[in-house]
Amino acid sequence: MIFVVLGTHELPFTRLLTEVEQLIEQGVIKEEVVVQSGHTTFHSDNMELIPFMSFADMDATYDKARLIIAHGGTGSIITGVKKMKPVLAVPRLAEFNEHNDDHQLEIVEQFQEAGHIIGVKTPEQLTDAINEAADFEPVPFQSGKEKILKILEDFIDQA
Repeated sequence: MIFVVLGTHELPFTRLLTEVEQLIEQGVIKEEVVVQSGHTTFHSDNMELIPFMSFADMDATYDKARLIIAHGGTGSIITGVKKMKPVLAVPRLAEFNEHNDDHQLEIVEQFQEAGHIIGVKTPEQLTDAINEAADFEPVPFQSGKEKILKILEDFIDQA
């Protein structure tokens, strides 16, 4: 199963769903596709679209998925990476009114450079990314949380 995650941003990301729909119709994607669609209104006879999910349902769907196709949101990406799933991340872009700015481009580039994900600049590149994902092994994610907390504790102790 492929899990497509659009997050909860109020602007639609129809461009990604249109491409996934076309890949299903072309036979590139042959398995079940479940979409957490958020505020993106889209009709499909080929995909199961669920606007919002509970944390438990999202977690279980990530676990069940063979492949994650996510928008460029940090939470959506990190959840897949922590579960050692191949994540294809497609940034929402301001020029298409999908977000307020292009910060998701930077997020996707950083995670890709670290070897955690396959970055996909445009939905039209999904076919190649899906093929690449068959052999992709993500670099395990290491949170910097403990290091940051230690720096803060040391700073506070010195005050």
